[in-house]
Amino acid sequence: MEAYLSFDGNAAEALAFYAKCLDGKILFSMTFAESPMAADTPASHKNKIMHATLEAQGRQIMASDLPPGMAFEGYKGFSLSVQGKNVEEGKKLFDALSAGGKITMPYGETFWAKGFGMLQDKFGVPWMVNVEK
Repeated sequence: MEAYLSFDGNAAEALAFYAKCLDGKILFSMTFAESPMAADTPASHKNKIMHATLEAQGRQIMASDLPPGMAFEGYKGFSLSVQGKNVEEGKKLFDALSAGGKITMPYGETFWAKGFGMLQDKFGVPWMVNVEK
């Protein structure tokens, strides 16, 4: 099972940010203009992402910008979770993902984890960073 995120016109920027933060790479990216729907796509959406896939830490995140006419309603009811191999790596991931965003639980030791923190990245996507005991 993989996550699929919908963005409000900034999917390319978000995926580039995640690739940098998670030491990943974008495996595939197609704009609306590059798709079979190009002729039916308004000019405002031609360079928006119709579908993209990022691979990082042995996992994939898929994403797109919302198609024309669909309203962005934010992110709620889930968090993406990333595991660090050790406390230092967890802190590095947490700091990278939280840059420009909002920390909702500072990174630190808990009763269940050597390192754990929660944040909302600069695109509004909620994350949990965890390092198991």
